[in-house]
Amino acid sequence: MNDNQGTKNDFIREQIKEKPLNKKKYMARVGMSALSGAVFALSASVVFAVVMPYLPGEAKAKEAGLDTEQLGLTETVTEEVTENTETENTETENTESEQVQGKPVEHTGAEMELSLEHYQKLHNQLYSIGNVANRSIVTITSVKSEQDWFSNSFETEGQGSGIIIKESGNYLLILTEKKIISDAKRMSVTFQNGAIADAKLRKYDANSGIAIIQVDKQEVDQATLRNIEVAKLGNSKLVTKGSIVLALGSPLGTNYSILIGNITSTENSISKQDDNYSVFTTDIVGSKNGNGVLVNVDGEVIGIIMQGQSTAEGGNTLTAFGISDVKSIIEFLIKGRDIPYVGTSVITVSDKIASAYEIPRGVYIKEVAVDSPAMLAGLQSGDVITKVDKVEVSTVDSYNEAIMKMVPEQEYAIIVMRQGANGYYEVRCKVVAGVME
Repeated sequence: MNDNQGTKNDFIREQIKEKPLNKKKYMARVGMSALSGAVFALSASVVFAVVMPYLPGEAKAKEAGLDTEQLGLTETVTEEVTENTETENTETENTESEQVQGKPVEHTGAEMELSLEHYQKLHNQLYSIGNVANRSIVTITSVKSEQDWFSNSFETEGQGSGIIIKESGNYLLILTEKKIISDAKRMSVTFQNGAIADAKLRKYDANSGIAIIQVDKQEVDQATLRNIEVAKLGNSKLVTKGSIVLALGSPLGTNYSILIGNITSTENSISKQDDNYSVFTTDIVGSKNGNGVLVNVDGEVIGIIMQGQSTAEGGNTLTAFGISDVKSIIEFLIKGRDIPYVGTSVITVSDKIASAYEIPRGVYIKEVAVDSPAMLAGLQSGDVITKVDKVEVSTVDSYNEAIMKMVPEQEYAIIVMRQGANGYYEVRCKVVAGVME
């Protein structure tokens, strides 16, 4: 027992020696701690530099525990608070003013409830556009000589609208429909203020049905000249479905009408000799014999109402030619030039059509007009026009451009691809350009 106790006392008397310090590991830990601190400090600096421009002011800076005076935010925030206070005061004053006038305005967040009053204001703005554009509108009266069953002569009057599109030297040039002034013995123009002046035909195009008449400015008093406006022609290629338009002229048979509606379709077109014209349909109800123009919200003419020319379906809703498709014709008529005529109804042979039906790329002839220059030259339905006077054509637009460069009574070569027993082969035709009567 004494032996065991001695052993225990010996164990108690033993001293535990501290483990020797490993200097290499100690220095490594110190270095890692210092490196981590440096990386953290660098990251914080980068984050602060990026976020700093987006901090709204002193309040957020204080929340972040930053010194606002060192950051220079105190003055900026003071200015923002002052501006916000002034804005709130202004809004309060405006609200109180509206309530005093008995016209409270309800606000729901960023939205405002629309009322009939707002709708009326919108219509008033549209009608003001129409009133300004109406200064370009005139009433055209034509007098025709006719005979009854007993060969007794008598005169009849017809009326329609026109639009002033240019002042050229001593003349006012007015765009209208040929049917309004067709076979007229004499014609006159009535301006919006009631002034009347004699008019004469300048030029017309039987194909499109467009005519230009002229009024000598010396027959118009100065007050009327100051009151009229020359219409601005817009770009009908930019018109889309749903666009707001105004119908001016006599779309219902009454002159100086203003009808408001929307474009319902822009995909329709009408095929005329040597060209195709885009046709706009609208939701505006008009007369079957109505005429005039369509104007956009910028007061620009984007369409010519020609109910008798359009074949687009839609009952009595107004249809119109796109103004961009007839600008070149208008320019020719203004200059007193005849519109060249060949006499073909055509469509473009697209890549899809060419692949599906194995037709050469070009302009496909659907029909050749009887006794036309095209028929006399030997052009046939089913031919594909590829060149006009050495100029390659691949679309109806490029074909029409080539036709418009022709001079009536001169001869031009038209190259077509014609289908034969062994496929298509090239045919060269000589066409003498004419003028449609």
